[in-house]
Amino acid sequence: SHGFVPRGMMLRGNRFYLRRHVPIDIQPIIGRAEVWRSLKTDSLQTALRRLPVTTAALESEFERIRHDAGLTVDEALLRPSGDDLTGRLVRAETEPREGASPQPLTLAQAYARYMDDPTHHWSPSTRQAYETTRKFAVGIIGGEVQMHALSRAHCRDYLDVLRFMPRNASKRFPKLSLKAAAELGREQEKIELISAANANAHLANFSSFLNWAVNEEVIARNPIRGLRLPDTVAKKDKRHPFSADQLQAIFNAPLYRGCQDGERGYAKVGIERPRNARFWVPLIGLHTGMRLNEICQLDVTDIREIEGVKCIVVTEGSVNGANDKKLKTVTSERVIPIHPTLLACGFMTFVKQRQREGRTKLFYEIDAGPRGKRGVAFSKWFTQFSRSCGAYRPRTSFHSFRHCFRDELRAARIDHEVAMALGGWRASGTEGMVSQHYGSGYRVAALDRAIRSLIFSSVDLGHLMV
Repeated sequence: SHGFVPRGMMLRGNRFYLRRHVPIDIQPIIGRAEVWRSLKTDSLQTALRRLPVTTAALESEFERIRHDAGLTVDEALLRPSGDDLTGRLVRAETEPREGASPQPLTLAQAYARYMDDPTHHWSPSTRQAYETTRKFAVGIIGGEVQMHALSRAHCRDYLDVLRFMPRNASKRFPKLSLKAAAELGREQEKIELISAANANAHLANFSSFLNWAVNEEVIARNPIRGLRLPDTVAKKDKRHPFSADQLQAIFNAPLYRGCQDGERGYAKVGIERPRNARFWVPLIGLHTGMRLNEICQLDVTDIREIEGVKCIVVTEGSVNGANDKKLKTVTSERVIPIHPTLLACGFMTFVKQRQREGRTKLFYEIDAGPRGKRGVAFSKWFTQFSRSCGAYRPRTSFHSFRHCFRDELRAARIDHEVAMALGGWRASGTEGMVSQHYGSGYRVAALDRAIRSLIFSSVDLGHLMV
């Protein structure tokens, strides 16, 4: 009924939109792969006239993002000429059509539309993060506030409440509103608050919603743009590696020396020496630098021999066809030769036992949880475990094993790009797929030499050898 619609222009509802792929170089900056711009009309002829102007304006916006990020820019696109007709054309035909009576949207209504927008391609964890921000924004600002009345003052108030928001406020203070919980956090210094980084993540998510509202012509401008909390914690101080004392406390706990059992009795001295997930996951974390969820989601078939070397394959793919594994980034997919200490502790015996049992998951006993992230449940247990053995310290967590691994790579003077490949960190020159198996950019023998040079002298694991 509308005739030919050119590529890049979409009809949704009763409005035409420009749908544009975001250039790869600025995708990490704006956090999305495509953007939509309303052409503000339901007339195909009018939309076709506006399409070039809106496209040019978007290209200029992309160029401005490059400029602000310090990337190479095209000055002609960055500063359109003075006779540019964008302003006049965009103002044309923006009044509602005769007979239309658009109702102003409230914050709650607009947010509901945003969450249901079919153009979002969010992972379950991303959607959950945006949903949490939605609850914060609606709960703090007020769902009844009309979008056209949403002001900078509202946003500053929102930021001020976030500044004093207790951690896990809804669980710790279920009978209090978010504002009341924040007031409690402001008054009582002993209450642990969310970090500045966490608060800023909520502000960024809320800003994404407001950018969408601008594109949908729900509001004229984004009133939260530029608002952030100062993060006084330097990046290097956010997480620390475990100290030698902490490592000794962890690997000499009853779980590793002899406990009552591998379940509730793991912290009590006994004669049992369970070789379960709780035993192996920390050891693997120390000797491979793998992220917690990467370890917890391993399939039995992810332990393989490649080019004569026993390895752990970190991949989203499964030999059995399952799709329950997720990696943080593309560069996370890698091969890690198994450290000799893990082999000496009987790791391959454990793997073969799981094979004989017909298990699919190496650590099947770790609960996947409602969102499919096995690392979540294990992380909670590990915090309890570290407290029980006296290893708990501020700014350390299971992720500290990854920092220990990075320090070992430095101490052994491992080539930087080899180190990046082993840890799944992004590094230039490691994108090539040189193996028919997995593309780390290096032969397995070279990776194995690097792993074997890591000595972990700060902790004695002789009592775990079999």
